Amino acid sequence: MDTDCPPAERRWPEPRPAGYDPGAFTPFAVTVDIVLMTVVQRQLKLLLIRRGRPPYEGAWALPGGFVKPDEDLATAAARELLEETGISTTTGSLRQIGSYGDPARDPRMRVVTVAYGAVAVRLEEAPRGGSDAAEAELVPVAEVQSDRLPLAFDHRRIVDDAVDRLRADLETTGVAHSFCPPEFTVRELREVHEAILQTELDSGNFQRKVTGREGYITPTERRAPTGERGGRPATLWRAGRPEDAE
Repeated sequence: MDTDCPPAERRWPEPRPAGYDPGAFTPFAVTVDIVLMTVVQRQLKLLLIRRGRPPYEGAWALPGGFVKPDEDLATAAARELLEETGISTTTGSLRQIGSYGDPARDPRMRVVTVAYGAVAVRLEEAPRGGSDAAEAELVPVAEVQSDRLPLAFDHRRIVDDAVDRLRADLETTGVAHSFCPPEFTVRELREVHEAILQTELDSGNFQRKVTGREGYITPTERRAPTGERGGRPATLWRAGRPEDAE
C-alpha cells in the first residue's frame, strides 16, 4: 500500500485514463471454487458436485462458478456454494487458498480461478445439487487423493493444496476447533486431528499436548452426557482465545 500519499488526498476509484483501450488486451474470465471440508465418522470429507453440463459433464468437481461483474470474490464463492449445493456460509468464514491460471485449465476459454476453503462442523441438511450441478455429495478426501475419484479441471491440485494447508495449520492455529461443536471432549478433538492427518495418534500424548498448550483449549465446568467405554463422563472443553494461544 502506498503510504506516501495522505489519505485525504486519495481518490478511489480513479477514473479510466483518457485514451486507455481495455480491448487491447485478450479478455479472460474469473471463477471461484470452494473446498468445503468436514469430519464425518472420523473421516475427513469434501463437498463435491457432479457437473450437469459440459465441459466434463457427469464428472465430479468442486462447487464454484463465474464471478459476476458486480461481485467481489468472496461474495461470488458464497453465492455459488449456495446455488450448487444448498449450503449457506458467510463470506467471513471463507479463507482464500490460492489462485490458478494455467492457460489450458479450462477448455472453454482462458479462465483464472480463485479457490476458497471452508469448514463445516456438521451439515444441518444434506447437500443437494442445484444450478448447473446435477448432484452434490460429501466424499472422503482419501478417495480423491488416491485417484479413485478423478476430478474435473485442475480441481485435484486445488484439493491437494487445501489439504496441505489444513495440515500445516494444525500445528500453528486453532483450525481443528472449527471441526468441533462449541464444547467438545479431548477425544473428539483428537479424532479431528486423526482424520485430517490420516493417522492414529497416541491418546495420552495427545491429551498432554493439547491441555498443556497454554490458551489452546479451555475446560468448562460441564461433562459429556455419557462416559467413554463406560467410564466417567469426560470433561467438556472449548476453544481458547486466539490471543492466549500465541
